Amino acid sequence: MYQRLKTLMGRLADRPHRLRDGLAAVGAAALIAASVATVRYYTVSPAQAAPVQPPASAEAGYPQSFAPLVQAVSPAVVNISSTSKVSVPTFESEQGVPAFPPGSPFGELFRKFFQQQFGNTNEKITSLGSGFIIDPAGYVVTNNHVIANATHIKVILDDGQTFPAKLVGHDPKTDLALLKFNPGKPMPYVKWGNSNNAKVGDWVLAIGNPFGLGGTVTAGIISARGRNLNRGPFDDYLQVDAPINKGNSGGPLFNLKGEVIGINTAIITPNGGSVGIGFSIPSSEAESVVAQLKKYGHVKRGWLGVSIQDVTPAIAQSLNLGKPHGALVAQVMPNTPAAKAGLKQGDVIVAFNGKPVEKMRDLPLLVADTSAGKDVPIEVIRDGKKITLHATIAEMKQNQEVAAAEEGGSGSVSPVHSLGLALAPLDSQTRQRFHIGKSVKGVIIVGVQDGSVAGSQGLQAGDVILRVGNEPVTEPEQVKTKFAAAIKEKKKSILILLDRGGHDLFVALNPTKS
Repeated sequence: MYQRLKTLMGRLADRPHRLRDGLAAVGAAALIAASVATVRYYTVSPAQAAPVQPPASAEAGYPQSFAPLVQAVSPAVVNISSTSKVSVPTFESEQGVPAFPPGSPFGELFRKFFQQQFGNTNEKITSLGSGFIIDPAGYVVTNNHVIANATHIKVILDDGQTFPAKLVGHDPKTDLALLKFNPGKPMPYVKWGNSNNAKVGDWVLAIGNPFGLGGTVTAGIISARGRNLNRGPFDDYLQVDAPINKGNSGGPLFNLKGEVIGINTAIITPNGGSVGIGFSIPSSEAESVVAQLKKYGHVKRGWLGVSIQDVTPAIAQSLNLGKPHGALVAQVMPNTPAAKAGLKQGDVIVAFNGKPVEKMRDLPLLVADTSAGKDVPIEVIRDGKKITLHATIAEMKQNQEVAAAEEGGSGSVSPVHSLGLALAPLDSQTRQRFHIGKSVKGVIIVGVQDGSVAGSQGLQAGDVILRVGNEPVTEPEQVKTKFAAAIKEKKKSILILLDRGGHDLFVALNPTKS
C-alpha cells in the first residue's frame, strides 16, 4: 500500500501543471454542482425556465425604414372628394314661424334672416376620403359611405392632379364602391394580396387622407382577425393598430410586399380620433366584390333561404354536440333552396360546399360567395347524426338575406314557479293581446318573473313555445310536465323552440339553475 502511494505521488510530482489543472477542474466542478444543487432546491431547473426563442428569420420582418415601400405604392393611392345635396328643413317650416300676408315686406325679411342663421333647404355637403387605383385604366376602390348619394366625385392624385370620376358600382352590404376616372394615360396601380395569409402581429401600412390633410402614412400591426362590428351580414374585419382617422376611409392597408390586404373602413373611438383600434375589410372579401362591381355594376350573391343562430354552449350541450360549433337552423323558408334540399328546423350546419362552418357568421359569407345555380353539399348534424344534403343555390334578390341571423337569448294562466314563467293557451284573447297569427300553434308566455331562471336566459312575455325538446306543445300542462321531468332528471339544459315576433328561435333553458 505504501509503495503504491509513493509511486502515485511521484507521478504527480512529474506533472505539476496537470495537478493544478486537475485541482482547478475539480474545484470548478464542485462550484457548478453546488450551484446546480442550489438552483434545483430553490427554483425550477434552467432547462424548464428557458426563454421563448423567436424564429431565426424573425429579424427579416422588421424593416429599418418603410420609405422604399411608401415611395413605391403612394402614386396609386388617391384622395377622394364627393359632393352631395341634402335637404335641410328651414327654420320657418320646422318651428312654426307665423306666415305673413302675401306681399308683406316682413315675410321676406324674416325668411332671409332665418336662412342666414339656419341654412337653406338644400345644402351641399362635401365628404373627404381615400381610395386606391387597381387598374391602369383608372379604376379606383373606396368605401361606399365615402361617395354615398354623391352628385359629384373627384379623384385627387398623389401629385395633385384632379379628375372627375363616375360611380361604376357600389355595395352597401360590404361598404365598397368602384369608381372610374379617365387619366389619358396608363396609371400606376397596386395589386391585391391574400388577407387569408396575414397573421396577427404582421406589419401593415395604411395610407390615406385623414382630416383632409392629404397623403399620410401610418404603420402598425394586425391586432386581430375576424372582427364582427354588426354593421352588416358579412362582417369579417381585420383589426389593426395603425392609426386610422376620419378621411382614411377607403384607403388601402398594405403588407410589406406592397400588396393590398385590406380597405380601411371604421374605427372605435371615444373622441373622434384614433385610439389604435381600426378595422379593414379583408382583401379576400373585397377582391371578389370589386370584380363583380366592375363586371356587373352590382354584386350577385348566392341565397339559401334559412334563418340561423349561434350554437351556444347550452344549445351544444342540449344537442350533444360536444363543443359549440356550426350554425343552428332556426327557420327554413318555404320554396327555397334550403327547403328543396331537405334542411329542417333544428339542423346544425357544420360544413358548406366542403368548407367548415365553425361559427354562425361563417355561413352567410360562404353562401354569398357561391354562384347561383351551383349544386353544393351541406353537412348537417340532425338527431346526433351527421348527414349530407345537396342544395342548388339561387341568386339573392334585393332586400333578401343570404342566411338571416336571428338574435337569440340565450284561457287561464299556468305558472311554472321553479323557472319563473307564467304560461297560457293560445286562444283568441291571447292572440289579440300579443298579436300572434292564427297559423302559430303552441303555448304563450304571458309573464316572466324578474331575476328568474327564465328571465336570465332570455325568455320574455309574448314568446310562444312551439316545441320542448323534439316534441310540439299546445297546452301549458305539457310544458310544465316536460320541465318538471327535466328538473327531476337534473338535466343541465333542455332545448325549446320559440316563436318571437314571427321568427323561430331556439333557446337552451337550464332548469338546474332553479
